[in-house]
Amino acid sequence: MASRSLSYTQLLGLLSFILLLFTTSSTAVRVGVILHKPSAPTLPVFREAPAFRNGDQCEADKIHIAMTLDTNYLRGTMAAVLSLLQHSTCPENLSFHFLSLAHFENDLFSSIKSTFPYLNFKIYTFDPNLVRSKISKSIRQALDQPLNYARIYLADIIPTSVDRIIYLDSDLVVVDDIEKLWHVEMEGKVVAAPEYCHANFTYYFTKAFWSDPELVKVLEGKRPCYFNTGVMVVDVGKWRRGMYTQKVEEWMTVQKQKRIYHLGSLPPFLLIFAGDIKAVDHRWNQHGLGGDNFEGKCRTLHPGPISLLHWSGKGKPWLRLDSRKPCIVDHLWAPYDLYRSSRHSLEE
Repeated sequence: MASRSLSYTQLLGLLSFILLLFTTSSTAVRVGVILHKPSAPTLPVFREAPAFRNGDQCEADKIHIAMTLDTNYLRGTMAAVLSLLQHSTCPENLSFHFLSLAHFENDLFSSIKSTFPYLNFKIYTFDPNLVRSKISKSIRQALDQPLNYARIYLADIIPTSVDRIIYLDSDLVVVDDIEKLWHVEMEGKVVAAPEYCHANFTYYFTKAFWSDPELVKVLEGKRPCYFNTGVMVVDVGKWRRGMYTQKVEEWMTVQKQKRIYHLGSLPPFLLIFAGDIKAVDHRWNQHGLGGDNFEGKCRTLHPGPISLLHWSGKGKPWLRLDSRKPCIVDHLWAPYDLYRSSRHSLEE
C-alpha cells in the first residue's frame, strides 16, 4: 500500500507540474502574440469643424485640390483644410483629392469624415512600390518617404474628368480665397507657381551633375528660376499628354546612378520646368517658415501681402507649439489647429 500511495503522490505531482508548465507556456505564447502583432498608429483626435456654406453668388464650378494624407502630418492637413474652407467665398465648391497609403485608408477616411462631415472629398490609394526603388537618400529623412513623391503620379491617379488641380503640401494654411489661385491664366504652361529667378542652382545639384557636360545641357538657355512644389496649379491634361510622370522618373533613375542632387522630389521638377512655368504672385507661397532642412531655426515673414503661409523646412508649427518652444510665426498657424488634446477633452 505504501508503494502504491507513493506512486499516486508522484503521479499527482507530475500532473501538477505538467499543468503548471502548460499554463506558463500558453501564457508565454499569448504574450508573444500580443507583443509582435502589428498595429496601426493611433491617429490624433480632432474637434468637429463648423459647416461652411456657399454665398448666394456662388456658381456650381468645382475647385479641385490635391493633398497627401500622411499619419505624421495629419494634424497639419486638418489645419490646411480648415483654412481653405474658412477663407473661401464658395467653400462647398472645393473638391478634395487625398492620396494615402492603403493600410491607413479606412482610419484616415473616418478621421476626415468626423472632423469635416460636409466635406466633398475622395481618398485614392497610392502604391509606394511605384517609387520605392527609385528614391535616393536625401538630406532629411522626411523627404525620402514615398508619399512625398505622390505628386508626381497625381495626373495618373485622379479621374480623367479633372483637367486642372491645385496641389498643396500639408504644412501650410491659406489666408485668402483659393478661388483666386484657381483662376490663374496658365498661358499654355503645365505648371503655375510662385517662382524666384535669382536662384543659385549650384545649391540644388552636386558636383557630379555640374561636371557632366551632357547633364548640364538640360539647363542651357534656361533662366535659373526656383519654385516650391508644395504649392502648384497643374494642367493635368497637358501633364498627361507630355508624359511628365515618366520624365520625372527618368531623372530619378539618373539620381540613383550618379547622385546629381541632394533634396528629394524637388530637383527633378527644376530640371524639367525651371524657367518654364507660369509665374504666380509670391503672396501665394510665403515658404520657408519651417526654417532650413537641418536645424529648422525660426524665420520671419518676408515683406509684402500674404495669401498662403508655408512651413516648408524641418520645423513644423504643431511640433514647436507642443514643445512650448514656438517661433513667432507658429502663432499664425495655431488658430487653425483642430487637434483635440487631453487638455481640451478635460475642459469640455
